[in-house]
Amino acid sequence: MNPNSETAAAATEHDELNSLGGLVGEGVEVNLDMILDVPVTLAMEVGRTRISIRNLLQLNQGSVVELDRAAGEPLDVFVNGTLVAHGEVVVINEKFGIRLTDVISPAERVRKLR
Repeated sequence: MNPNSETAAAATEHDELNSLGGLVGEGVEVNLDMILDVPVTLAMEVGRTRISIRNLLQLNQGSVVELDRAAGEPLDVFVNGTLVAHGEVVVINEKFGIRLTDVISPAERVRKLR
């Protein structure tokens, strides 16, 4: 990777984090150590659909529900209900996991909250 692009990327990330500081207030030091052990809920979403209660009550073992995503599309990764990334399913030691393919920038996440 080009050293200039690394510097530019670091500067952009620094600017994004500084823009978040405006939410806290000018001249306020933020101590992230206080929140690093706070648990959050991480959820992966394969897709969604809307069905009537009538059709919901007719579901049984073996029923298939069509979702709004095509096979191969990335999953959405949410933290406490906020979209933070996209990824793909992987299997590691017979357990499902997710490989992140695209992470939403902190500045973009804050913009979506407003």
